[in-house]
Amino acid sequence: MSSDADVDPSEYDALEDADVTLRVNDHGLHIADDEATGVSSQGQTPEEALENLAAAVASYEEATADDPGDDWL
Repeated sequence: MSSDADVDPSEYDALEDADVTLRVNDHGLHIADDEATGVSSQGQTPEEALENLAAAVASYEEATADDPGDDWL
């Protein structure tokens, strides 16, 4: 987890048990990486990066769920 003590990934359901790292790129954007899924997201603040990552991980998990969604055919 990041060294930024002000942010807590477990506040987001999609990141509750995630191994998240936070970093700042050369342009000052905060990058949040979920190590298990390989999903990353960014934001102007660490909180925004985590919020965006939570949404991205939730979408990733929905897209990779076992249910192929072919029942509508």
